[in-house]
Amino acid sequence: MAFTLAPTAASDGYRLEALDTVGSTNAQALDHARAGDSGKLWVVSKNQQSGRGRRGRAWQSPPGNLAATLLVVADYELKLASTLGFVAGLALADALDAVAPKGSISVGVDGGGNFGKGGSNRFELKWPNDVLASGAKLAGILLESTMLDEGRFAVAVGIGVNVVAHPDDLPYPATSLKKLGATCDAETLFLALSDAWAVNARLWGEGRGLAAIRNRWLERAAGIGSEVAVHIDNRVVRGIFETIDEDCRFVIRDHDGGTVTIAAGDVHFGAVASAGAI
Repeated sequence: MAFTLAPTAASDGYRLEALDTVGSTNAQALDHARAGDSGKLWVVSKNQQSGRGRRGRAWQSPPGNLAATLLVVADYELKLASTLGFVAGLALADALDAVAPKGSISVGVDGGGNFGKGGSNRFELKWPNDVLASGAKLAGILLESTMLDEGRFAVAVGIGVNVVAHPDDLPYPATSLKKLGATCDAETLFLALSDAWAVNARLWGEGRGLAAIRNRWLERAAGIGSEVAVHIDNRVVRGIFETIDEDCRFVIRDHDGGTVTIAAGDVHFGAVASAGAI
């Protein structure tokens, strides 16, 4: 099966560049933006060789996994672009629901599952940019941007999914769709993702529908009400994960009863957070 766009995505004006092999789909998309591409371009591959994660970390992606980047070119307020990661998380979770087999998924030690809430979501969203299953990282989202002329900017919304394999040498649990029992391939998942993105992007509406996106995200959020530790630069903030605010920042209730609002950081839930292991 070849990569293809869902009819909803094609009708909304999205385009597709499918590559047999790529260094980084994000880098490829941003190169297109600098060369004048107008955006709404998906760059996809199942053989990404130089993927990146947050803070310059390597993203390991053996052949068969999905690497997909949507290029967005815009001139609206730049801070709104950061919320595209939440649109991407919802779109991916919706796509996974569509292609993965039904059944219960347990929560691992650092999964940050909805403790005490029945675990109704098989795929949960971990702030700011991970998708979890079985309490382990299944997918990551990375936003990268560059300024263009005439006040415009480009954002590469990168999505990497462990479809057939996952790395074993990580400081946190990881999993793959294959390990979870799913039989879909990268092409099938992308077809569903392109459809789900079109739906969620309409809801987001260049930020006008951010409140609705926030509400949907919270319904899938991992770890609300649980112990959390957030690593911010050279310090760790601990408390209870309470919510995300109207700008999608992470809100913790600390042990003194006050709230701490966090714009960026590495989040740890469950036993890892409680044990003070970071």
